[in-house]
Amino acid sequence: MANLIEMQGLQKAFTTHHLNKTMTAVEDISFGLEKGKFLGIVGKSGSGKSTIIKCIYRTYLPQHGHIYYDSEAFGRIDLVTAPERDIIHLRKNEIGYVSQFLSVMPRTTTLELVEQSLLETGADEETATLRAKEALRHFDIAEALWDSYPNTFSGGEKLRLNIARATVKNPRLLLLDEPTASLDNESKQKVREVIQKLKAGGTTLLGIFHDLEFMEGLCDYTYQMQERRMEAN
Repeated sequence: MANLIEMQGLQKAFTTHHLNKTMTAVEDISFGLEKGKFLGIVGKSGSGKSTIIKCIYRTYLPQHGHIYYDSEAFGRIDLVTAPERDIIHLRKNEIGYVSQFLSVMPRTTTLELVEQSLLETGADEETATLRAKEALRHFDIAEALWDSYPNTFSGGEKLRLNIARATVKNPRLLLLDEPTASLDNESKQKVREVIQKLKAGGTTLLGIFHDLEFMEGLCDYTYQMQERRMEAN
């Protein structure tokens, strides 16, 4: 089976200019992930796990290496050198990203946020509203909150909303950066159900989890940061 994403010799460093210091976050990271598979990235805190995810999403721009992605719109594309307009298109239509934190426009309601995710992909308003409501119900976000602004939400509510926004699109590639960090067991199970459904539908996933029990039975492979190697589960 062909790889959906392939990383070759990735290196990312950060420079603190006022101290004139450069710190290497990740170095010589290489792996390939087949379409429809789930890779869990594991390692101690500070080992660079989130940096890998952010380089794929192009929140960070690496200094060296390549990240090849088999895009539906553009074919094989290097996410490191791709034009910004192509990256924006991929984020809207093909690549989803879930972090621990919710960043939203002010004065946008909970329902509108999830609807916007679908409208970006070309869904009509009726379909966007219907699927947004289904996603919010699945993640137990009370209907009384749908017309509220999420900056008033608890950490767990914000995280569940973040997951709903990313997964409602059924992305081709979904990046998960500690998506269950502040969730209770019941909410974690909801996330697990969505991941299983997406995977069954062909979505490829890369995820970081400190909760190794949550990863049991979900991941096809793990990438060990310390040894810089990939293992089949």
